[in-house]
Amino acid sequence: MAIPVAVLGAGSFGTCLALHCAREHDVRIWARDPALAAAMDRERRNPAYLSHVALPERVRATADLAEALEDRELVICAIPSHGVREVMTRAAAHLPDGAIVVSTVKGIELGTWMRMDQVLEDVLGAEHHPRLVFLSGPSFAREIADGMPTAVTLACRAETYAISVQESLSSPWLRCYSSTDVVGVEIGGALKNVVAIAVGICDGLGLGHNARAGLMTRGLREMTRLGVAMGADPLTFLGLAGMGDLVLTCTGDQSRNRSVGLALGRGERIEAIVRSMNGVAEGIRTTIAACALSELHGIEMPIAAGVKRILDGELDPKDAALHLLSRQLRAENE
Repeated sequence: MAIPVAVLGAGSFGTCLALHCAREHDVRIWARDPALAAAMDRERRNPAYLSHVALPERVRATADLAEALEDRELVICAIPSHGVREVMTRAAAHLPDGAIVVSTVKGIELGTWMRMDQVLEDVLGAEHHPRLVFLSGPSFAREIADGMPTAVTLACRAETYAISVQESLSSPWLRCYSSTDVVGVEIGGALKNVVAIAVGICDGLGLGHNARAGLMTRGLREMTRLGVAMGADPLTFLGLAGMGDLVLTCTGDQSRNRSVGLALGRGERIEAIVRSMNGVAEGIRTTIAACALSELHGIEMPIAAGVKRILDGELDPKDAALHLLSRQLRAENE
């Protein structure tokens, strides 16, 4: 059944979901930049992201939040994590009663160290809290836009709303699974970006496939330890929002976070890397948050700590690798 959909954010993921939803639903996509919104409506494509794909007539772009949200039943939040509080605070006044809000954001807010579910609950009225759904999993935007097979997880504390979104978003090429473990899905989606930077550094240094596999496995262990300390189900980290997303982000050439790590491993400076990017590598900010959360919960996270020291310019990537390898020996499950 067709429903009215709003997509907040005209980056690559927001654009791919607008394209995907438009196969059955009427879609309004909100862009922060009025010039970009006008260009999307005029040219019937997003000139900044996924410009190779035409926008269907069912997709209308706007820079007006009130217009984007009017009468929408499904609202997808697809903006960078550092903009969620500001945009959703503004959106709250225009959010229709009964709308389901789906967050695709994979990050942690700096300073407050809140997950995106906590940020949304902080800025939206209590009446909206049961209908907050969180999408995560191995999902490059370009492949979704091109109709390539993809599987994701939809987490909501009230599973009935996850199932509702599952029915609205699923297609022959996008398979959605439901979950009630919001904490695990959110932590997995955020922290895999930190591990992807570490794996990119490893590959940039040319340390080999053995090192890559070991780093990914120990990174998954770090993610799980912190997630469980925060109330997550450990099994979530073996699923799409954990291992699935980790494998894709650490090995896929479209991964921004892996690309950041590769450049660092090859000796480039983080400032120059960020300037050269089209889009946001969430792992840079999430590394700071991961280290803060590890201290707050008393969880040892040596990979995240090493990535932070490299990003801060305190440690050379080669020295960071040596430091990890020379740590005290211990049992694997510690």
